Amino acid sequence: MPTYAYACTACGHRFDAVQSFSDSALTECPECGGLLRKQYGSIGVTFNGSGFYRTDSRPSSGSASSGESSSSSTSSKSSEASASPASAGS
Repeated sequence: MPTYAYACTACGHRFDAVQSFSDSALTECPECGGLLRKQYGSIGVTFNGSGFYRTDSRPSSGSASSGESSSSSTSSKSSEASASPASAGS
């Protein structure tokens, strides 16, 4: 179950509460009865491995078309190169 941080807007009291995802947010300060607010901090999650970086993902549709044209031009150059020695030998 996740831990949520709360702070009172009236007295400034801060505390953590362990709640289920289905539980509603706390609204009343246990110290003074004032209005509570959830505090958001840095997230303690890191993503490691392949697939989490921009260079690991598939190219977008715009990049794929330019990549295909460069590969097709490379393949046409290699087919021309293989055809040239055959015709030069005849």
